[in-house]
Amino acid sequence: MPIAAKYILISRMDVDPEKEALFNEVYESEHLPSVRKVPGVISATRLQSAPLTLSVGGEVRTVEAAGEPAFATLIEIESPDVLVSDEWAAAVEYGRWPGEVRPYTRNRRHTLHKVTDDGGT
Repeated sequence: MPIAAKYILISRMDVDPEKEALFNEVYESEHLPSVRKVPGVISATRLQSAPLTLSVGGEVRTVEAAGEPAFATLIEIESPDVLVSDEWAAAVEYGRWPGEVRPYTRNRRHTLHKVTDDGGT
């Protein structure tokens, strides 16, 4: 499916192992639904890292992602302005996330990417 947005926010992090079940439950039931309602958010998709083996230059290689966060979310947005809106600020502070989950996340990385190829649409 082609990307529909002009920008993508990639939010990556690890979570303390003893809080992983709570992290997943709150992310799915509260955090992502709240973010998806923000005006200007087109979609939000959760990802978890997986082992990577691929062919590069005619050689099959396994890539070790040492130090990279295990969890990621790709959020398609219309504009970087979405990320500083009042609605965004309220969404990322909604529910149990700020008090019961965020303190147990680490290795947090946020990057914004401008879409330069829309997949041929």
